[in-house]
Amino acid sequence: MFCPKCGKETPENQAFCASCGAPLTEAVRQGSTAPAAGISPKSRLATALFAFFLGQFGAHRFYIGKTGTAIAMLILTIVGWATFLFFVGFIFLGIVWVWNLIDFVFAVAGMMKDKDGLLIDKW
Repeated sequence: MFCPKCGKETPENQAFCASCGAPLTEAVRQGSTAPAAGISPKSRLATALFAFFLGQFGAHRFYIGKTGTAIAMLILTIVGWATFLFFVGFIFLGIVWVWNLIDFVFAVAGMMKDKDGLLIDKW
């Protein structure tokens, strides 16, 4: 039997995974469901599209559950646009642009993880 959260093999008689502490459901204990070894239920396509079109506002990070960094991106964007006339804003917008570009590449390549640390792999 495998843990549905971390994918590690666990003994048949355990109620919780010894590795990550996730509860093991009866269906998983009986082997009727295949474990998604560290794969997120979030869509890779949706993450990539959010990053491409709304990444400046952190929409892709809100989608995958990383609200803290999504709010940081949003604040940097707001401050950047509010101060771009003073040329200081270009620094903030540049930081957000590079951050978003890296996130987009990670999303398309399937290397991005959700808030639980699970890989966003399914299209």
